Amino acid sequence: MNGTDPGEWIAGNQRYMVTALNRIRGLLFLKTGQDDGNAEQASLAGGSGTTGPATPAEDLPGPPALEVLCERFGLSPFERDILLLCAGMELDSSFAALCASAQGDPARPFPTFSLALAALPGAHWSALSPGAPLRYWRMIDVRPGPSLTSSQIRIDERILHYLTGVRHPDERLAGYASLSRIDQTVGDLVPSHRAVVARIAGVWPVKEPARRWPLIQLCGPDASGKRDIAAAACAYFGLSLLSVPAHFLPANPTELEALVRLCDRESVLDTGALYLQCDDLDSSDTARSKTISWLIDSLRTPLMISSREPLSTEPGSGFSLWVHGPEAGEQMDLWHAAVDGSGTISGHHIETLVSQFSMSTRTIRHIGNVYRSVCDHEETPADTGAGPSYGILWDACREQTRTRLSDLAQTIRPAAVWQDLVLPEQQKDVLREIATQVRQRMKVYRTWGFAGKSSRGLGISALFTGASGTGKTMAAEVLANELSLDLYRIDLSQVVSKYIGETEKNLRRVFEAAEEGGAILLFDEADALFGRRSEVKDSHDRYANIEVSYLLQRMEEYRGLAILTTNMKEALDPAFLRRIRFVVQFPFPDTRHRSLIWERVFPEETPVEGLEFVKLARLNVPGGNIRNIALSAAFLAAEDGGVVQMKHLLRAARSEYAKMDRILTDAEIGGWV
Repeated sequence: MNGTDPGEWIAGNQRYMVTALNRIRGLLFLKTGQDDGNAEQASLAGGSGTTGPATPAEDLPGPPALEVLCERFGLSPFERDILLLCAGMELDSSFAALCASAQGDPARPFPTFSLALAALPGAHWSALSPGAPLRYWRMIDVRPGPSLTSSQIRIDERILHYLTGVRHPDERLAGYASLSRIDQTVGDLVPSHRAVVARIAGVWPVKEPARRWPLIQLCGPDASGKRDIAAAACAYFGLSLLSVPAHFLPANPTELEALVRLCDRESVLDTGALYLQCDDLDSSDTARSKTISWLIDSLRTPLMISSREPLSTEPGSGFSLWVHGPEAGEQMDLWHAAVDGSGTISGHHIETLVSQFSMSTRTIRHIGNVYRSVCDHEETPADTGAGPSYGILWDACREQTRTRLSDLAQTIRPAAVWQDLVLPEQQKDVLREIATQVRQRMKVYRTWGFAGKSSRGLGISALFTGASGTGKTMAAEVLANELSLDLYRIDLSQVVSKYIGETEKNLRRVFEAAEEGGAILLFDEADALFGRRSEVKDSHDRYANIEVSYLLQRMEEYRGLAILTTNMKEALDPAFLRRIRFVVQFPFPDTRHRSLIWERVFPEETPVEGLEFVKLARLNVPGGNIRNIALSAAFLAAEDGGVVQMKHLLRAARSEYAKMDRILTDAEIGGWV
């Protein structure tokens, strides 16, 4: 139908089917043995037993569906006529009476193999076998009956639609697969992804459709990029794309075999390839892995697999191609095109976006469309820095790439700012340097060439060490606020698993999910996860050391900021300390710093009266406990219906000390009330 008007082809295909069905009607009429007054009907049979319709296909604007189907599935002339006999039952009301008359039985107004063998020319018994095209490809359905030849046979609905020119995927695939009409071309891809399509084109056969196409595995974390590559490769070969998520595959062998048969048939009917999505495949699910292996071995259709890691397949059965997200330069080109026409977004803005967010082609284009739509409906003044327009774009990036790690990480909404952080200036300077390196890493790594020297050690990691309550988590919040990034606290109880390989898998999910949005990862109480590697005495020690080694690798690869906090620095593996770029010691606050914390701990809206911060600073507790005391005192004051006073703080301090199994001394609270 390429280059042909669809409406013209449908009309021509309909005429062709009418002529073909008239010929089958004539053959049935001849079988009845009634000649008187029916010369016209008898002539439709063609007399000589020919299988061709009266109207040649050359007279049509494109190849008719019937001839295409016969060619693709290798139907013999007899099998072709059986299919037409069954199609006639659905498309022509006169066929039922003719079938009953031709079989001499009013109770059998339907096609059977017995009728086909008796009435159709070129009959051969092999057409009835389960391995022959009609039954193997489920083109006809044999209904239960007393015998194979006397049972009713019906044309499959999908095949009937195809013969009439209606392109609609088999409804039985609806729960497992989706057929994509290709809207992605090679020209839509970034150069690095075009190179992958070129590799596919180099190994898939172009002029040998009968040869089994090599399996293509697209590996890596960029799921949307892999799908775009698969779509572009199919467009290059003129194929449609049938997508099947691996977790939808049935476990029952009979159902799986039927699904494979339907997928193969759909691929032949629609000239397509199968795209098997295994990105979320659990490697420990051996039953699912065996199902996928069986499917790979059984499919005849061109097959592409999307997975994070290469699946184990038969040697020589295919190729594994790694797909990474667009490179930094490609992302910058995509951003320039996405926000084209907006004078408020500068090259510096785009460089900052690329340095912070590692997004796919689709995501960048989607955000660009949203951004342009917002700009079209809002008056946004030109900005000289991170003004309103840029802020809209930045927030859209954060929203689009916001990770979903509710089972492994806790989202912290940062509220703390620099003024809330009470630390010696030396520690504050280190924190500011961390923020500087996060902001400027694109310029240093890419523009100034440091990334070209080595791909290792480009991640920015920091260790915050100090006693509980000294401000480590607050400092992480300050950095997240300063950089306008999301902050995730990793739940170690959910990450660490006693099962071999599960901890690494969970950590991979954490790092890969955070990578796209450049989120800040906070590993609280990191000594539980990043402890010293021990001497190998058994398999448990071996795998524990593997987990630590894997963490070392991911910390170096992670392009965002990873913060570790601990109050047991000596428990950390020395290899971690060598690879951590910043180490910030959070000291126990002295009297002066405790006084500053007390001055800043109460919000401006809180009513206070007679508070003496110098006396309060005598409490020998860090900032975390100071906040607890202040909050408890606020509740006590609210219950009294008054304002926060020293007496409320005294009661709250006694409760806090009791919780810590400590006793308040007169030196600490003397003269409070």
